[in-house]
Order: sequence, then structure tokens, then C-alpha cells
Amino acid sequence: MSKTQDQVIRAAIVQSELPLGDVEGNRRALRNMMLSLRDADLVVAPELVFSGYDLTMIDERADALAEPMDGPSVSMMLEVAAERGMTIVAGILERASNGTLFDTVVIVTPNGEPTPYRKSHLFPAELKRFAAGDELVTVPTPAGILGPQICFEHAFPIISTTLANDGAEIIVIPSAVPDGFEYLLTLRSRARAQDNQVFVVAANQTGNGFSGHSLIVDPLGRVLAAAGREDAILTADLDLGLIQSEREQEPALGLARPELYRLDPRLSSKGMTR
Repeated sequence: MSKTQDQVIRAAIVQSELPLGDVEGNRRALRNMMLSLRDADLVVAPELVFSGYDLTMIDERADALAEPMDGPSVSMMLEVAAERGMTIVAGILERASNGTLFDTVVIVTPNGEPTPYRKSHLFPAELKRFAAGDELVTVPTPAGILGPQICFEHAFPIISTTLANDGAEIIVIPSAVPDGFEYLLTLRSRARAQDNQVFVVAANQTGNGFSGHSLIVDPLGRVLAAAGREDAILTADLDLGLIQSEREQEPALGLARPELYRLDPRLSSKGMTR
């Protein structure tokens, strides 16, 4: 279902200041923005783009803001994806059938079922609001093999490397990075792309205390398109063949020695004090 490595796909990011809590209005606005992209193969929108990212608001209004996977926002995405022949990635506040609340990214293709990715590495303030997902996913689509991760998760290089080793060609990162921390989004997006010799499409919220600065990065870590804080629609052509050529030049992933590496969260409690 994915495109071959010798093909070029056009990726787009929609970055727009949207009112907090206006799910119906934000759904309508996002639909119009996506319909305006007549030649995009892949469109990525920010984290919790329909509800907006405000944890206090979510505490107070989760019942009104959250949606199931078969709710109106995902249905709209499926409709637009089919009409425009594009793959769409966007964040929703998901209420699962058992009532559990997730920070979820949904990937829809022009002719496929929606695929959810539930944020698995939660920021500390999110731990009491959301349940954590328990798996990383890669999704073959007509716009390449996608590896989703969400906002804070770009702080974990091992996530991107796991997705790359599982075949991801494009890491998609819907985010809600606040003002003053845009350097984390831009630095980490470039680093994760070059580390793993993949494309990164990082879509951030803007306005309402969020910093914008969405960007699209190639496997060399070069920025192909970038926004400031303004409303913007970014586009860039991604030559998937560049992934293989970079890996042949510097086969870092193939020469990794995982038997030497250790991830132990208990180490984080051991400071450098004397």
C-alpha cells in the first residue's frame, strides 16, 4: 500500500490558531483547509486539533470534547481523504468504548479504515488525565509508511529509531508545544530525521499559548519547509529514494549494537550530586 522508494510524495502541514473547545467549528475549519490542498498526498494536523489542548478545560468538559473513533471528526477525515485522495493525520481527544480517555492520533487513507495511535509516553501533567497507549505502530499508506508519535514523545530518540527499524519512512509528529519551547520542536525534529535517515513532518498548534514553528525535514536533517507563529499551510515534496541513498552512505541503523544499550528509567532518579 505504501509508495516505493523511487517515488515523490507531497506532504502538507496545516497550522492555524483555532478556538479552544469549539470541536464543531474546528472540524469545519480543518475540513476547509484540507479541501484547499488539491495536490497533497499527505496532510498532518496538530495534537488534539479538534478540541484544542487545554488540560483544565479537558478536566471540566471531557464529556463534551471527547469522541469515539467512529465519531464525527474521524468520519470527516475519512470523507475528505476519499474525496481528495490523500492520507490525513490528526490528533483527537478519544473516548474509548470502555470510557477511557486517550490523547490519540488518527491516520486515515483514501480507501482504508482509520488507524489510531494512542500517546504512549505521557507528559507528567497528562498522567492523571489520559491513559497511556501500549504500542508503537507503523502504518503503510499510499503516501509512504508512516510512524506516528505525539509531541513530548520526540524527547525519546528510541521511539523514532524503533519506528524506523519497523519500516517507517516518514515520522509524523502532531504536537502542542507551548510558547518558549519551540526550539525543542525544531531541534528534535531535525535530529530524529537525521538520526534515522527518515523524513519528519511535525505539525504544531499555534496561538492559545502555543508556539507554532511547524516544519518538514528530510533525512539529512535539512528543513524543507518551516512556519513561524503565523497561520500557515506548509508543503514540501518528499523523495522517498533519499532514505535509501542516505542509509547506503552512512549505514548507522544497520551497524547498531542493541546488546550494548540499556534503558532503565530508575537511572533518572540518580542525580549528579556529590
